[in-house]
This record gives sequence, structure tokens and C-alpha cells, in this order.
Amino acid sequence: MSTSRQLRLGAFIMATGHHVAAWRHPGSQVDSGVNIDHYIEVAKTAERGLFDQVFVADSPGLWHKGDLESHGRQGRVSHFEPVTLWAALAAVTQHIGFVATASTTYEDPYLLARKFASLDHISKGRAAWNVVTTGADNVHGNFGLDKHPDPEIRYERAHEFLHVVKGLWDSFEDDAFIRDPDSGIYFDPDKLHTLNHVGKYFKVQGPLNIERSPQGHPVIVQAGSSEPGRELAAATAEAVFTAWTSLAEAQAFYNDVKGRMVRYGRSRDELLILPGISPVIGRTQAEAEGKWAELQKLIHPSVGLSTLAQAWPGVDLSKWDLDAPPPHYPEPEKDRNSRQHVVLQLAKREGFTVRQLYEYLAGARGHWVVVGTPEKIVDEMQRWFENGAADGFNVMPPVLPQSLNEFVDLVIPELQRRGLFRTAYEGSTLRENLGLAKPVNRYTQRAALAAWTAAAACSAAAVGNAAVRGAMLLHFQQ
Repeated sequence: MSTSRQLRLGAFIMATGHHVAAWRHPGSQVDSGVNIDHYIEVAKTAERGLFDQVFVADSPGLWHKGDLESHGRQGRVSHFEPVTLWAALAAVTQHIGFVATASTTYEDPYLLARKFASLDHISKGRAAWNVVTTGADNVHGNFGLDKHPDPEIRYERAHEFLHVVKGLWDSFEDDAFIRDPDSGIYFDPDKLHTLNHVGKYFKVQGPLNIERSPQGHPVIVQAGSSEPGRELAAATAEAVFTAWTSLAEAQAFYNDVKGRMVRYGRSRDELLILPGISPVIGRTQAEAEGKWAELQKLIHPSVGLSTLAQAWPGVDLSKWDLDAPPPHYPEPEKDRNSRQHVVLQLAKREGFTVRQLYEYLAGARGHWVVVGTPEKIVDEMQRWFENGAADGFNVMPPVLPQSLNEFVDLVIPELQRRGLFRTAYEGSTLRENLGLAKPVNRYTQRAALAAWTAAAACSAAAVGNAAVRGAMLLHFQQ
């Protein structure tokens, strides 16, 4: 295997597939949202392809709020809760990581910390949490609220939420559990720590009632590309899922988010940026374009227009001429996710008609769609990877399971041939395969720092040189 930098791959699983009409395609599993055998097949296929992780998006509400006609024609309204799903799939896989979405706006930090620590133990170190703040209009009523908290509050709460969860994950030091029948000692009480957090949004005593998990902390993933989302990613995330359709935009996002990390004492290689790519694969270009055209014919206009609702909020799109350009382009609302910006920029840049725009978005909701041969798709991935736009990709199969099988059978070998992707897993945990370090337990770190401080003081006193202490402390911190 090549020793040079290699890209990371996630498989973004959207039930029947990412194309909005995928459920109507013969290559899909029509009841996949609640078909465990389907997910077992998909997870095993991703593992056969040596993917780092599989990911499902989630919301604590119904997807695609809109008119009843559009609702009734969409295949994404019934699906499993992700942590429950991944716990089941952990038992039938060995290497693939599992990314589950959970909201800091509508979850409880103690329960979430316990849930994800449990998943990390069950999977033997393959869990990740996709941190979202939830802004969908159809959610707040499920929790007794009249409206969502303002975006600024949601993100401020998210920072504190993450701080609490990470603290709870450190409740036990790594070697706290002795389990020695001869001595009768099960665990060392000195290595159990109570959080006692009191903050603006949360008051959480702790400790967590499960020992530290194999990865220390499940991998932290974040998917927001808005201004506060970028700041949250720079401060806390270890992987970012993002959506861009041009190399220049992807490069700008990559440099912006990684450039913010220094403010939080983090290095650029502590964060992986993984743009979405939805590949439509054919052994020839004509075959790929034929597959794309076949999918596009399955889109009902009411469903297509529903994909534009986020970019034109509050507008009755049914009155628009489908074969003319959008009649107006709103200024992106400052409190909306930047996905609106992506859609509007795409429409303007390409000069799309309404129908052309929703047909493009139907493929992957504003993510990058590439239609072509395996060689063409790898050419494009390599261009982004080698030009500061991506550390890897979140692969979004248009139709499942068909498109993921095609990617594994046709694209993965080409990536491997060019030395861009692994030929075997590097480790047993998700962190090891992603090249991410295991977080040091905060209490172990504090104890070690105290010991080094004392040693430095003794050394400095012994030689009469205060610089010795500073040098030892610097060595520890590095």
C-alpha cells in the first residue's frame, strides 16, 4: 500500500438512495428504511470496499415537511433510529465505523453520552457522533415548543453540550477497572471522577455509569457549513461533512475551517473534511449518462419542487414555469443553513431553469454529482483531494444497494491502482483507520501535568535554573 497521503471514505446511506426518486428505481430496496437485511447488506458492502464508515442522516421529526401530495410521493418518511440500527450492525461487521446523528437541541447530554459510549463498546471502538443543532420547522412541536431556539442560542448550547458530553466520557480513567477476583477489587475509586458541571444551559453532576470506551471518545463529526457551524467544527469536530459543487468553493471552505483551528489550540491534521459526492457510474460515459437520464425521468414535479423549498422559503413554487429560470433569487437568510447559499449559487452559475435545478438537486440535494466512468470519477476525486479541497469524501450512492455495489466493484479498484486508497484496514477502531489520535483522559492529563510540574520544580531547584522547569513543561505539552 502506498505510504503517501491517502483519502478517507464514508458511505452516506439514505435508505433507498440519495436520488429523490430512487425508491421507484428497480435497483433499490423499496422498503429499505425499515428493512434490517437491507442495511446489513449495505454495511457489509461498504466494509468489503474498505470504507472507513457508514453514516445515516437523522432528524427527530418527519423528513420533507410540505404538501401532502409531495409527502405521499417520497420514499424517505420511514426509517430506523440510527444508534439502535448501528448497534445491530456492529454484531455482523468487524471494521466499518458507524456515524449516528443526534441533536444538541433536542437531546439530553447525559443520556446521549451514555448511548454513544455504549455503542462504542458494542462496536469495539467504531462509533462516531454527527453533531447537529436541528433547524427543521417540523421538529419543535414534537418537544412541546412553539418554535426553535434562535440559531445563536442553538450553537452556543451545542458548545456547552459537547463540553459536558466529553467530560462525562472521561468519568473513568482508562485503567480504572481492575476486576481482580483475588484481591476483591473491581475498580479503583480514585480513578472515578464526578463532572459537577454548572453552566448556562446545563447542570450535570455525573459520573457516567459506563467505563471509558475503546476510543476514549467516539469520533466527533459535524455537518454544518454556516458561520457558527464552521466555528463549532474548528473547535470540536474531527470530521466534517459538507456540500460543495465547485473546486474553488470547496477549497475556500477547507482553508477557512482549518485556518480557524489554531484559535482552539488544534492542528489542521486533527480535522478531516469530507465533501459529499454522488457518483453515477457507467463502464462508458454513455452508459453513465443513460443511468442518470433514467433516474431523472422518475421525478414527479411536486417532489422536484419540494427540493427547492429551503432555498425559496415561504414561496408558492407550484406557480412557477418549470422550463424558465427562477423568477427571482432571494438574499440568503442569515439564520439559515448555508445550503441555501449553495443552491442559489448553483442556479445562478449554471443558468438552470426551475426543472433543471430541481433535477440536479434531486440527485443529492445540492451535493456534488459526477456522472461518468470510474476513471472520470476518480479523476475528479483526485483533483479535489490533491488541490486542498478534501481529505476524502462522503460517498452518496444515488440508488441503494445498486450504486454502492458499483462504486465498490468499479471505483475502489481504480483508487487503489493510483495509490489513493487503502488495500487493507490499518487498525481495529474507527480512530485508527481515520488516522485520529485517541483523546487523553482529562483527569489523567491533569495528574500527569501535576507530576511533571513537581518534577520540574525539583529539577530547577537542584540546578538553580528556572529554565529547566519551563523546558520540561513544554515537553509535556507537546
